[in-house]
Amino acid sequence: MDKLVEREPAVRPLATAPAIAVQFFLIPLLVVGATVLVYVGFRSLLNDDRSAQEYLTDIRSGGTNRRWPAAYELSRLMSDPEFVKKEEATLAPELTKAFAASSDDDPQVRQYLALALGRLTPPIPADARRLLIDALNDKESQTRISAIWALGSTGDVTAVPDIERMYTSGDAGVRKMTVYALGSIPGDVGGDTLVKALDDTEADVQWNAAIALARHGRHEGSAVLRRMLDREYVQRNVTRQQRAAEEIDPVGEVMISGLRAIAALKEAALLDPVKALSESDTNLKVRQAALETLRSLG
Repeated sequence: MDKLVEREPAVRPLATAPAIAVQFFLIPLLVVGATVLVYVGFRSLLNDDRSAQEYLTDIRSGGTNRRWPAAYELSRLMSDPEFVKKEEATLAPELTKAFAASSDDDPQVRQYLALALGRLTPPIPADARRLLIDALNDKESQTRISAIWALGSTGDVTAVPDIERMYTSGDAGVRKMTVYALGSIPGDVGGDTLVKALDDTEADVQWNAAIALARHGRHEGSAVLRRMLDREYVQRNVTRQQRAAEEIDPVGEVMISGLRAIAALKEAALLDPVKALSESDTNLKVRQAALETLRSLG
């Protein structure tokens, strides 16, 4: 059978290699998880129909309990490309000023403003780029992580040396975001750092490094990608545990990310483990992703 039938919605077909980049990256949970938790817990503090300028007003002069939720909401709005296209001309300088003024503010304000700056249309303003590079030295690790993500999302090749130096951090979250950001930047950049990260002490840093190398069409991470197909190995190393009420299988998500990277690379040497997953993995989404990968491998 070429298609698995399941009660869950069918997984989307794999895209071509350039379009697949966002899909097969393991988004670092330190940023995404914190964002989701904050959103769920405090969404009711703000109204749905407020404008970007109102959020900026709260960021500048609101109370402690309004500034960081406003910064979060603004960064969320800017995840919509159409909104950015319409509002960017006035928002970009205001965001840059707000971020510059946040150096001694609530760290969460800085984190979300950094994410918002990273969602501006590249190339971002020179002042914003300079502020994000300065934020790589911030005392708060979450702010450093947000700044790394923002610089990577701009695709600015000139920021690569600044991003690469962050791999020396003792914080695994910073290292994970570093390799993720290097993989986000077009072209074969940061290769030495990414290859070094294949031997990182943290498994998920290794996984992100292998996927980043695959994004750049490099095969050095093939051994790590093979390990990502081993459910028992991944289960031992995934730090986020599945909850009874959740449909997402964290182990399966890692395996699917590995499969998509293998498909993008057309790594025929991994045909056998991919075929085995397509026939016997316990997660139907993993099996479907494996079938798609087999088609990509021919």
